[in-house]
Amino acid sequence: MLILNWRDTGHPDGGGSEVYAERIADGLAHRGHRVTLLTARYAGSAAAETRPSGVEVRRAGGRLGVYPRAALTVLLRKVARPDLIIETQNGFPFLAALWAPRVPHVVLVHHVHREQWPVVFPAPVARLGWWLESRLAPWLNRSRPYVTVSDVSRDELVELGIAADRIRVVHNGVIPPPPHDVPRTPHPQLLVLGRLVPHKRVELALEVAERLRPEFPDLRLVVAGRGWWEDELRGEIASRGIGHFVQMAGFVSAQERHRLYAGSWVSLVPSLKEGWGLVVVEAGLHETPSVAFQGAGGVAESIMDGLTGVLARQDDVEHFTELTRGLLRDVRAREEMGAAAMAFAGRFTWAEAIARFDELVAELTDDGSCLRPTSGSGRLPQRLVP
Repeated sequence: MLILNWRDTGHPDGGGSEVYAERIADGLAHRGHRVTLLTARYAGSAAAETRPSGVEVRRAGGRLGVYPRAALTVLLRKVARPDLIIETQNGFPFLAALWAPRVPHVVLVHHVHREQWPVVFPAPVARLGWWLESRLAPWLNRSRPYVTVSDVSRDELVELGIAADRIRVVHNGVIPPPPHDVPRTPHPQLLVLGRLVPHKRVELALEVAERLRPEFPDLRLVVAGRGWWEDELRGEIASRGIGHFVQMAGFVSAQERHRLYAGSWVSLVPSLKEGWGLVVVEAGLHETPSVAFQGAGGVAESIMDGLTGVLARQDDVEHFTELTRGLLRDVRAREEMGAAAMAFAGRFTWAEAIARFDELVAELTDDGSCLRPTSGSGRLPQRLVP
């Protein structure tokens, strides 16, 4: 089995989709499958290594080079010929249907990147990327099954022309935290945890904290994570003059992540788009409610609005601030939402996610009829020509 994912969790820009890929890979390996995870190189990484689960990790290429290098790795037989490919499509597709057309093939999409292309790339690259994601990839994979992580993402894929009956929803799992006695901080503490990239919009959390600081003089905001946008954020903090109450914690260990979730009063998720919102349910395990935006993808499912957290009107920073203020002021509401968030988060396990994937693997390797490419010349239909 070959899993294609542009990064792994060791990558400086790794995030929730990388956690998902590795958890599924490890789980399938524990169930007896021979699994190879093919991903990109990064500074200090090894070209090959073996995870404790037995998953073989192969790294080649960089941010964009990983895509052609993945194809070459398979075509040149640098890895065993796969019986099944799981292709994670994080915006740019690997296009495995072109270079491994006869191999059973699942397309894993966390969310559609429509809003993110122009935020991350210059206009020409953004247009090309969106065409690849929204037109070419759905056509190439028109007979292949899809997996996504939320009903919202499934609906987005249907909008791209993918038949609903070919899409399965397999939610992220969460790992219960170890027993701990970490108390809430005595001062109001807000937490933003995740990759430091533009579409996570950490700047909005900085603005919210700055607006609330006069009302809560001992307020603190902790920003935990790493990514290529870190210098921009540090510059923003300096220009706003808020460094005395905003902490850039950098990359944190699993133990420290749990400590931050447990100690913080509210988790802020100002992201433009999330496939699911793993940080939401992780915070929920520590009875910490979250605030996010409506229309930001899967957070509309990982947050039960008004019960386990709250959703602000789309892109309305004033409303986001108002909702955060309400949770900081109302201890009872915060604690009730936190308790509900913990109960809700407990529904999602990696064991269930892995079992769902294993069922799909069994179906496709026992009878790959649903994966046979649609007959035709292979030429692009005119409607797909950019």
